[in-house]
Order: sequence, then C-alpha cells, then structure tokens
Amino acid sequence: MSSAAPSHAPASGAGAPSSWLVRWAHLIPAGGSVLDVACGAGRHTRFLHGQGHRLTALDRDPAAIAAVAGVAEALEADIEGGPWPLADRAFAGVVVTNYLWRPRLPDIVAAVAPGGVLLYETFAQGNESVGRPARPDFLLAPGELLAAAAGLRVVAYEDGFLAAPDRFVQRIAAVRPSAAPAGTPPRYPLGPPAAPQ
Repeated sequence: MSSAAPSHAPASGAGAPSSWLVRWAHLIPAGGSVLDVACGAGRHTRFLHGQGHRLTALDRDPAAIAAVAGVAEALEADIEGGPWPLADRAFAGVVVTNYLWRPRLPDIVAAVAPGGVLLYETFAQGNESVGRPARPDFLLAPGELLAAAAGLRVVAYEDGFLAAPDRFVQRIAAVRPSAAPAGTPPRYPLGPPAAPQ
C-alpha cells in the first residue's frame, strides 16, 4: 500500500483528488459508506468525506492511517502479507488509485455493495516507457481491469496514455446492479448531477 513505493505514483501528499474520481463520484449513493483502499495521505478520503460520505480508509502505513484518523474509520492492515480485513463488509463505493496487488482484486470487487460503485485507476502496460512503476507486477495488462470487474456493469472505462505527468493508466467506473423490478433498465447518469435551479 502506501509504503509499497513501486506500486504507487510519486507521493502527492494531500493534493487534489484524481480527476477520474471527481468525474464519477456522483455514482456513489448519497451519504453512502466508501472504502478507500491504499488511502495514502488521504486525498480521496478527504474529498469524499467533504461530499458527505462515511469513509473507511485502509493502508499499511501508520503515518497514512494517522493522517486520515479524524475523517475516517482508519484501518491499518497489510493486505499484501495478511488477510483481507473487511471480508464481512460491503460499501456503497470502493475507491482505488495508483495501487495494484492482483491477489486482492477479487476482494476489492466483492466489497462493492448492490447499487454501489467501484472507481479504480492505476498504471497500465506501457508505463515502463515513461517512468515508474515499470515492473510488470504493477502494470495492468490490456483489458485486465475489465476482467476483474466482471459481474459489475461498466459505466466508463479507459485504457491509454495521459500527460502531465506522463503515464499509462487503466481506469474504470463500474456499478454492482441492485435489485430492481423486472424489465427496469438501470439509470446511471453519465455526468455530474444537474445543479438545482
């Protein structure tokens, strides 16, 4: 997690949240509980807390956990070397950025509650040509994030190059369908909700 430097972008402190998260956060049910996996300094935890969500922030770095303790249920756990600490819990939103540990992908997806959303963005193959991470262990293969989210309804997906800073990423916004009357199509708004008039 945040102390596993090869699987993360350079430390950004409590900087601005990911533009992908900001774009798709409206899909998280209002006031819902959100899990921030590998929360780092807490930029997403703070952003989502400011949106009215209840946060659970997970990281193995004690400094990261201390940084979010005031705004989230802060859980210090090594999910790479130990068990998944949230096996009995599901969340209205699960957020992961700049982190990849393939053995935990099924647990992360399973943590999305019915009607909840997975917002995931991390490095992809090609990144080795522009910087770190460069090891295949930390770079998603083409379509890998789509495969990991099987069973969820994909609302948005991107796989490609982003500039400033230069990086290759995959990112997904995917919703676990909730029970709806038969024949009712789901409605996932493709943009931020309209401002009240």
